[in-house]
Amino acid sequence: MTSFTSLSLSKPQLDALDSLGYHNMTPVQAESLPLILSGRDVLAQAKTGSGKTAAFGIGLLNMLNPRFFGVQALVLCPTRELAEQVGKEIRKLARFMPNIKLVMLCGGKPLGPQVGSLEHGAHIVVGTPGRVQDHLRKNTLKLDGLKTLVLDEADRMLDMGFADAMKDIIGQTPSTRQTLLFSATYPDTIDQMSRQIQRKPAAVKVASEHKPEVIEQVFYEVQKHERNTALLALFQHYQPQSCVVFCHTKKQCDEVAELLNSNAIDALAIHGDLEQRERDQVLVRFANNSCPVLVATDVAARGLDIKSLEMVINFELPRDPEVYVHRIGRTGRAGERGLAMSIVTPAESQRISKIEDYHKQPCPCDVLASLDRAAAYSLKAPMVTIQIDAGRKNKIRPGDILGALTGDAGLVGAQIGKIDIFDMSSYVAVEQTALRQALNYLANGKVKGRNVRARKLR
Repeated sequence: MTSFTSLSLSKPQLDALDSLGYHNMTPVQAESLPLILSGRDVLAQAKTGSGKTAAFGIGLLNMLNPRFFGVQALVLCPTRELAEQVGKEIRKLARFMPNIKLVMLCGGKPLGPQVGSLEHGAHIVVGTPGRVQDHLRKNTLKLDGLKTLVLDEADRMLDMGFADAMKDIIGQTPSTRQTLLFSATYPDTIDQMSRQIQRKPAAVKVASEHKPEVIEQVFYEVQKHERNTALLALFQHYQPQSCVVFCHTKKQCDEVAELLNSNAIDALAIHGDLEQRERDQVLVRFANNSCPVLVATDVAARGLDIKSLEMVINFELPRDPEVYVHRIGRTGRAGERGLAMSIVTPAESQRISKIEDYHKQPCPCDVLASLDRAAAYSLKAPMVTIQIDAGRKNKIRPGDILGALTGDAGLVGAQIGKIDIFDMSSYVAVEQTALRQALNYLANGKVKGRNVRARKLR
């Protein structure tokens, strides 16, 4: 266990880490942070949940000059969800550093307010390649003073077709910059990109295998026509309270979500065909216990902020063993045990072989008949989400909503769950039994002195 105090960090940074409960470094932090703080370029491979955001966040904050209001650090992420998660983490790490300004530049949001934020000066920009490119074209973003460039989940940015956009953006940054490249998987394209954009990078690779005592993995061999039956049997046998089901295609996601819902298992699908607002709402509901099951493609699941996930199911095994490792790494976090179940047809047996070669150990296989199926099983969300038509732009804070519901509305704190504030709307989870009481109050009452409209998210 290596303490953060062993690094040459400023008191505000150490205070922020202490306030977040970050005392000892994770392996990726222990290996990469000394290199990052010394100014080296770093090429790091680490699984989801390894603490890589804090590693590069601490590094880029260490390089900042707060008195210079130009963009000194740029973090590129494949999706808006991941960008927002990264932005939140960096803001927390900078909470005791005065006057540090971070601006989010993501698609799905109007350009105008982003332009305004940039005009007022920004130290750090976190964004998606397409939107960052838009601002560079319009000359509303200048990167000539950039000190640190971070490419987070670079493998997914390449998978999503951002190679040209990334090349264009990097071409507008100073050659003297420090470049930190983080990737969950390590295809040849990452090695090639590193050679093109980094100077003598230090390679950091943290073990990506998952210990059997932390994540229980089982592969169920079924015929193709038994795939749906196997999925329901896994829920009926293991009865998880939270689960992500990984599918290969958008169409498969929709079909699987429909299958689960028709069998009394609350599920929502997330994939690239959803509008940004719909994606936001699905993720909010999954994170606040208003929906216990998420059916997702690999790209859509990037950036999910999942604190505790009991089970991952591979409805179809991925072709790449590193993607498999990345998927199952979403369970078994923070000292909890996790379940990773995979449904495999004879045609996919080669994919199991690849995973065995990657892990250098056999995959535990079983048959459908071994599962005990509960006769009257259902999985219903304990919470429900209320959408309120006021948000950050209306100066609404989580405390305002909590105060309104526990004050005049008469709810107790235990009946209220996670509160998410967006620019123009807010979302609050309440227990199913408290929904009517909360909506009745919001229909006639006020939040922060203003009338609001509220509705149940369906």
